[in-house]
Amino acid sequence: MHLLCDGRCEYLHDLSAFLRAGTVPIFVEPKILKKIIARKKPEIEKHRILLVDDHPLFRKGMMQLLDTQPDLEVRAEAENSGAALDAVRTKKFDLAIIDVGLRGGANGIELTKTLKVERPELPVLIVSMHDEALYAERSLRAGARGYVMKREALDSILAAVRGVLKGEIYISPTMTKRMLFDHIQGGGEARNAVERLTDRELEVFQLIGEGRDMHQIAGQLHLSKKTVEAHRANIKEKLGVPSAREVVRYATQWVAQER
Repeated sequence: MHLLCDGRCEYLHDLSAFLRAGTVPIFVEPKILKKIIARKKPEIEKHRILLVDDHPLFRKGMMQLLDTQPDLEVRAEAENSGAALDAVRTKKFDLAIIDVGLRGGANGIELTKTLKVERPELPVLIVSMHDEALYAERSLRAGARGYVMKREALDSILAAVRGVLKGEIYISPTMTKRMLFDHIQGGGEARNAVERLTDRELEVFQLIGEGRDMHQIAGQLHLSKKTVEAHRANIKEKLGVPSAREVVRYATQWVAQER
């Protein structure tokens, strides 16, 4: 089949079909053919990503990784929960990648809970240096769609990003087996004392381990000092230690081990 075309030809889409098929119609005016060949291919739509992490070097590395992908683009970055909330209130994103151990405000899990209220349609992927056995299930309960360790291979991180963007839930095969086993066993019991802490208690426990006092923790988490002291009392009971000083020692050792 051939398409006849003179200088008044308007069938550029038909001509493009011929070219894609590897054939060229006869009697096509050169300037028309030149227009078709010069036409740019449609650009791949990039997924808009918000990157939230309090480590500048990690943010830089992650931005370089994501921005080199043809379908991904970091549109904004934030170093704490407050900046992250400001970003989602003024811009549209397709994915938020959040570090679980944010400082200077709520941690990544608490930020995820807030985002699920303010932007329920925005999927969240949690990234962390912390053991997934402690944080992965908490992250999913908070509303995240995936959890990936920072030390994972780059291909695994990209697979997590694209999986969550597709609407999938991403956790490591090891964590998948653990959660399945716990479900079969009827919910699973905490494997250590720290796992028995609630999300807020764990947040307070980590800040204690980082050297914060009750007043500092209250200010950072926007809680009253009395509330923080109540959390510390619950932590003491769940850890089975005799005093607040022992809570500090336990927390300090735990934070050091996590790093």
